[in-house]
Formats: sequence, C-alpha cells, structure tokens
Amino acid sequence: MAPTTQDSFLIGLIGAGVGPSLSPALHEREADRQGLRYLYRLIDIDVLGVTPDRVGDLLRAARDLGYDGLNITHPCKQLVIEHLDALSPGAEALGAVNTVVFEDGRAVGHNTDVTGFAASFARGLPDASLDHVVQLGAGGAGAAVAHAVLTLGAGRLTVVDALPERASDLAASLNRHFGDGRATAAAPDRLPALIAAGDGLVHATPTGMAAHPGLPFPAELLHPGLWVAEVVYRPLETQLLRTARALGCATLDGGGMAVFQAVDAFRLFTGREPDSARMLADIAELAGAAEAHA
Repeated sequence: MAPTTQDSFLIGLIGAGVGPSLSPALHEREADRQGLRYLYRLIDIDVLGVTPDRVGDLLRAARDLGYDGLNITHPCKQLVIEHLDALSPGAEALGAVNTVVFEDGRAVGHNTDVTGFAASFARGLPDASLDHVVQLGAGGAGAAVAHAVLTLGAGRLTVVDALPERASDLAASLNRHFGDGRATAAAPDRLPALIAAGDGLVHATPTGMAAHPGLPFPAELLHPGLWVAEVVYRPLETQLLRTARALGCATLDGGGMAVFQAVDAFRLFTGREPDSARMLADIAELAGAAEAHA
C-alpha cells in the first residue's frame, strides 16, 4: 500500500477464541506512537455464536461498516478466500489469508505469517544451517512456517504430524510450489532419527502453550548441534525452548513471528512503516504481563 495521509483506522480480528490475542495492543501501541487514531476490535465467532463458514458475512459487514482492514485467524484463514476480490502471490501460494485490506471497494487478501516467520528467523538465527530442517506440526501455522523455511533456502524440509495425511498434503503442496524433493512427510515414529540427523527443528504444534503445557517429544531427543525455533509465543519461553537452551541449542521464540506478522499487517493497513524494535519490546512486556496474570 502506498503512503497515505489518512490518520484514523478501524481494524478487526476475525477468529475463534481470540479474546487473549495480543494483536490489538501491538497494533494500537505502535499507532499511538505514530500519532494515529487506531481502533483494533476483536470479532470472536465463539462470542457471536456463529460458525466459521459465516466469515463471508462478517467480512461484508466489516466492509460496510467502514473497516480499513482485518486480520483473520483460526479457523477462517482458508474459508475467507472465496469471499475476497484478489490475493497476493504469497497468500495464493499458501492457500491461506491472515490479513485483508479494503481498498477502492475491493477486499484483497495477504499472508503475513510467512513473511513474519521469515523475518524473525533471519533476525534471530542468521547463521543457522538449513541443509535439512525437521518440522513438527502441519496445521495452519505449520503450513506458513514451512513456506517460510523453504523461502529462506532450506535444502530439504521433513514434515511430521500426528495426522500423517496432513503432513503428506503439506509436503505435496510445498513440492508443487518449490520444486520436487524439497519437502517430504514422515510418520511420528521417525522423529527421533530425524532430529538426530537434522540441522534444526521448527515446532509448530500447540504443545507448550499455557493451555497445553509440556514437551512435544522426549527431551532426550534434543542435542546441542540442533537449533530449535518455536511458533508458540504465550509463553515466550516454552518448556521446549527452556530445555533446548539448557543443552546449548540455539533457539528462537515465537514472539518474533507474532511481531513481524503484525509489522507487515500494520504496513499493509496504514501505508506507514512501523518500528519493529519497539514492537519486539512490546511483545516481551505484553506476554510477560499476560503470564503474570494467568
């Protein structure tokens, strides 16, 4: 989006159970620092009592009410696509949208999860080897980070999921986009051997979140030569990251992805350049406060 003289914005987040989201505070804090009037509202389908397939109705209502844009989260990232007028190349390749911009009467879908993880990884693990990356989790977040990892230049990505068909579908989609052989799917029982031989591990399941504490696999599978990247950002330090760091692994928490996807969305909504360093400080403060009150 080109720079704009507009200084007032109405943004929303559509999804299920979005009450704990830190996105409103992240966006509004940065907008305040830039002298913008910026209201970020939660549109929780659980609270509204509507099913995910009603996302088109919510999208139209938001456009009619003068919203400038929307973030979209689980379980609506795929369902929203049929209701949009256009997709960015990244959103089209992924088949998922997490950001919608209303411009000139059109609703245009983008995906800043992919760019958000890529930016976070490049900043936090700049020297990480990417010859063979193992990813645990092939859901919505998993698809986004898998695209990011291959965009960053990973030679080979092996995807493991508790639902083998989901891992196979993701690997097939990645190969169509990035070229045959870049991605493979593996059954969970192969995880020990894969981690032992891999350069790095991307964790993209809910395990480690406040509501799903614990480790996604036995701690003894970790080894000091492995880097570990996490998608979960509440808490910022999951048990997996704490265990990996104690072993000497290079680690990346999920806060960077949360911030950089918000940075890219903020830019799309406003046409203005957000300060990622300030927003990284925000996420640390906000996530810490959320943990303290949990």
